[in-house]
Amino acid sequence: MPDTFASHIGKATSLSVAPTLDERRDSITCGGDTGKGIACGKNSAAGAVSQRACVFCGARVVLNPITDAFHIIHGPIGCSSYTWDIRGSLTSGDDLFRHSFCTDMSGIDVVFGGEQKLVRAIDEAVASHHPNVVFVYATCIAGVIGDDVAAVCRAAEKRHGIRCIAVQAPGFSGRKAQGYRLACDAIMQLIGTKPFPRSKAHGINILGDFNLAGEQWIVKNYLKGLGVDVVTGITGDASCAELMRAPQARLNVVQCAGSMLSLAKRMEADLGIPYVKVSFYGIEDTCASLSRIAAALDDDDLAERTDLFCRDQVSSLNPVVERYRSRLKGKKAAIFVGGGFKAISLIKQFRELGMDTVMVGTQTGNADDYDVIRSLVDEGCVVLDDATATELEKFMVERGADILVGGVKERPLAYKLGVAFCDHNHERKHPLAGFVGVRNFAEEVNASINSPVWAFL
Repeated sequence: MPDTFASHIGKATSLSVAPTLDERRDSITCGGDTGKGIACGKNSAAGAVSQRACVFCGARVVLNPITDAFHIIHGPIGCSSYTWDIRGSLTSGDDLFRHSFCTDMSGIDVVFGGEQKLVRAIDEAVASHHPNVVFVYATCIAGVIGDDVAAVCRAAEKRHGIRCIAVQAPGFSGRKAQGYRLACDAIMQLIGTKPFPRSKAHGINILGDFNLAGEQWIVKNYLKGLGVDVVTGITGDASCAELMRAPQARLNVVQCAGSMLSLAKRMEADLGIPYVKVSFYGIEDTCASLSRIAAALDDDDLAERTDLFCRDQVSSLNPVVERYRSRLKGKKAAIFVGGGFKAISLIKQFRELGMDTVMVGTQTGNADDYDVIRSLVDEGCVVLDDATATELEKFMVERGADILVGGVKERPLAYKLGVAFCDHNHERKHPLAGFVGVRNFAEEVNASINSPVWAFL
């Protein structure tokens, strides 16, 4: 007889009897569980059909928003189409990043090698588009046949006099988080490790904000109004020249720790730039993050201006929040997103709206993220790492979720179950960050949960 989820994750839950893959049991726990921590940061279990993307995708989504870089995917056309314009990043300048270029490797390349095809692709790209930087991604096929992508890139740099950076990201080589680290390594290759003399006139870098639906512009406007200069965003709406100025900053603020924490640590070690982790989702975290930046910059006047600004914003938002709280109080939310920082902020946002979180999971959260998550949710809230669609369905039904917040892959599952859905994916077209995002989020959650369509199901 198979063991049960309930017997595994403790008596605090009331989950029904159901079998599971043995390899997945340590990756599921509950809020309030005082036992050992959740298993995370490892490869997906074989046969689990997890929701994660591959190493290549992790690297691509981080580097893709660089506006004037040229991205060549050394692999089959499917890899290119899968990641085409994968970020809903907006640009104030060049839009070369919106195009997807691929060597379109085929069977004959597998037999005879694809290096010469890659050489021709780089030469053609330079002649036709004159890019400032070329990123070349090695995908699974290139990794299997052993194409020396790094050597091709070094030769191209000498031939054309521009940066040509190899990103060794075959999908089979690890997890999506490994792709994040490879992208951060590529950014360090671009900006270099030469420390820059800094003064109080220099501002901050925003790491891990990809300008989805213009969200980085919203945050930059807040900071500009407070007197804080943003040197560059990494990588949202950033040109190669702007990235090269990143070493001038006094402080790095890390919005998406899952994708950018390794870069922040490298920049601290190599360039002497300290960092703080922030989140601009929800009232609580947006105010706390702005205050954290002011404290890190050690400016009393800035701290006072920040406090007044947040008070004014919260005062104007309170009627909005109260209006929607009356319609949403007592509703149950399920969360499944990419990183732990976003899940933590969403739990707080639902709490602001009077809603309970009954399931929360991430694709790439770490042990510290899950400790915070379990401290925020009630007993019986299911917490899971790298969930499968089967697990999401099971726990949403068992816990009576009224809405699922997730990405494009989770939307059909929610609708099939008759559960409302809120899109927090990187392809969305509406901002959910900052104080304007609080209003948009509340409106979307209310419109989805209280839609009349559910009366017909």
